[in-house]
Amino acid sequence: MDKKAVSLCELLEQIKSALNNALPFSYWIVAEISELKVNYSGHCYLELIEKEETGGTIRAKARATIWASVYRMLQPYFESVTRTRLAAGMKVMIKVTAEFHELYGFSLNISDIEPSFTIGELARQKMEVINRLKSEGVFDMNRELAFPEIPRRIAVISSKTAAGFGDFKDQLIKNPFGYRFNIRLFPAVMQGEEAEQSIISAMDSIYANEDSYDITVMIRGGGSQSDLNCFNSYLLCSNICQFPLPVLTGIGHEQDETIADLVAHTRLKTPTAVAEYLIDCYREVDDAINERSVSLNDLVTERVDDEKEKLNRMLLKLKPAVKGILTNHRRNLQLLGVNLKNHVKQHLLKEVQTTVSRNVRLNSVTREFINNQKHRMDVFEKKKNYLDPFLILKRGYSITYHNGKALKNPGLASKDEIIETRLAEGNLKSKTI
Repeated sequence: MDKKAVSLCELLEQIKSALNNALPFSYWIVAEISELKVNYSGHCYLELIEKEETGGTIRAKARATIWASVYRMLQPYFESVTRTRLAAGMKVMIKVTAEFHELYGFSLNISDIEPSFTIGELARQKMEVINRLKSEGVFDMNRELAFPEIPRRIAVISSKTAAGFGDFKDQLIKNPFGYRFNIRLFPAVMQGEEAEQSIISAMDSIYANEDSYDITVMIRGGGSQSDLNCFNSYLLCSNICQFPLPVLTGIGHEQDETIADLVAHTRLKTPTAVAEYLIDCYREVDDAINERSVSLNDLVTERVDDEKEKLNRMLLKLKPAVKGILTNHRRNLQLLGVNLKNHVKQHLLKEVQTTVSRNVRLNSVTREFINNQKHRMDVFEKKKNYLDPFLILKRGYSITYHNGKALKNPGLASKDEIIETRLAEGNLKSKTI
């Protein structure tokens, strides 16, 4: 059997030659990066794919290379314009040439990139997520939650070793006002392919004990836009929207807002800014309490001064009235005593005149009569003392005055009126109930 064969190398060289002749120029293509690695020498190796518009099935795949001399220029240029690094999952417009090598096979050599395409593509993807959240009616749900007056119990989602979490915690614990915060960390991966599911798992753990926390804080340090891609994902942002606690974000970037920032209850720029915000919440409540305390103190002082003035006016009216009553009682008692003595004298004289002729019996009767009269005098004297107001007060009795007059019927005084009670050793004021 006479067959002429060519070597594998010869065949591959013919393929290489045919490819170079058929595709001698550079071409701009659009593709998605499915893998990206930079080796120790600075060369960047990628796997490019194209998916079907519906279903996401891969319809084309090719290896690609950005040589170190080109990558050193393309990567900084792309990052400065887009504020993100080239990363897996990103859609790009690149300038390529088709190459074939006998050992390494077919690949595309990338010589240029169009960053504006990626910017537009990222913006389009973000807008798709935003529109989907709005159409589902959940976009504003977390921002509509009532924020606690004093957010003291704080659930934090962050990387355990992140400097941003350390700064956040230190600032709260060492705040100059002595406010106390209860902080619990729910560790999560905050960038990369695992970040989305890791953060959602942390949120699920918080949700299981939501009554133990006032708010949830989601923080991380700074990074490139590609590091923040997880915060634009539909699944994570949908969880934030429908989370039962207010979510605060301090993701550590100032130029761009992620969708997580847009749907969170409150967006702050950095972890430190979140801590300052929470301290300010405490201070607002503290200042309000101080203002109310000053107002209340002024009100009480004014009320006390008014009541003192009323009391003094009542005392000025009460003293003359009591003095007049006591004077009248003394005068009446004195008159009663004089009349009594005169009456006794007249009666005694009459009895003596009518019984002169009676000797022993008269003396006996007279002595008995005198003793009886003395007893009556003692009784009258005791009655006089009993009627003396000062002595009455000393025995524990009191006189209550209402509007300057002695109060005889409690029904004459209305609720919350001031009444004054005169005692033997001083006065008391009280309020009716």
